[in-house]
Amino acid sequence: MDILKNPQSMQFVIMIGFVFVFYFMLIRPQRQQQKKRQDMLNALKVGDKVITTGGIYGEITEIKDKSLRVKIAQGVVLRMDRSGIQDKTTKTSDD
Repeated sequence: MDILKNPQSMQFVIMIGFVFVFYFMLIRPQRQQQKKRQDMLNALKVGDKVITTGGIYGEITEIKDKSLRVKIAQGVVLRMDRSGIQDKTTKTSDD
């Protein structure tokens, strides 16, 4: 391994090692998390109980391409963007 005896080659190998570590420790998990969230948003359907990014619990009453309507109380319906949904939940707005 004469290539590793050269200091410049060794620095290059270390740099490549850092890139791989950076990718597998930071970038890849973040992409997986984004994909999981996007799959959840795409799977939303009428009747799902959700929590918004603002912490409001509600139930989806209507879904359009980019927006949806969430009932948060009797007679109170919010129109919001899909990205405003944080997660699905089993809690109702009365809990």
